[in-house]
Amino acid sequence: MGSTFDLNSNEPSEDATMTTTETTTLTGERADLVAMLDKHRFFLRNTARGLVEGQAWERSTVSELTIGGLIKHVTDVERGWVRFIQGGAEHMMTGDDSGQDWTDGFRKVGDESLENLLARYEDVARKTNELVASLPDLDLAHELPQAPWFEPGAKWTARRAFMHIIAETAQHAGHADIIREAIDGAKSMG
Repeated sequence: MGSTFDLNSNEPSEDATMTTTETTTLTGERADLVAMLDKHRFFLRNTARGLVEGQAWERSTVSELTIGGLIKHVTDVERGWVRFIQGGAEHMMTGDDSGQDWTDGFRKVGDESLENLLARYEDVARKTNELVASLPDLDLAHELPQAPWFEPGAKWTARRAFMHIIAETAQHAGHADIIREAIDGAKSMG
């Protein structure tokens, strides 16, 4: 029996299945995907706990990265990969982020706030979890976008894209943990 997460909570439950308030029960691979997504999202969000707005955008290491910037970036990346799963590479960068400067994806722009970013991240996470639950086939595949880091003509399944979101979130949660510790000594994962 593995740990699972209620989609409306970040706390592990002892059940062997995932449940949502919409009475959808996930088991097996889909439950595992959502559990890992939620686990690493929790770690990333937890780095922001108790921060004041200025601290969320503070560069506490030699890196340009900030906790707010990492949350913003992971939100945009997750949303892009969900669009990929739903419609292919041509849909990855549609909507409000299509003309965004890449570096703006890591920094505060205009009146953005940590509170609004966390709410946006929660919305994206909810939609991703719903897609994991409702997608008819995790083997649905699309050709990757043209980029130097992708083999030309390669395809990824929805499963692989979800695993990539997990890896991206986990990596950046670790970055955020280091940044948070440098700000005030707080540790989010240890």
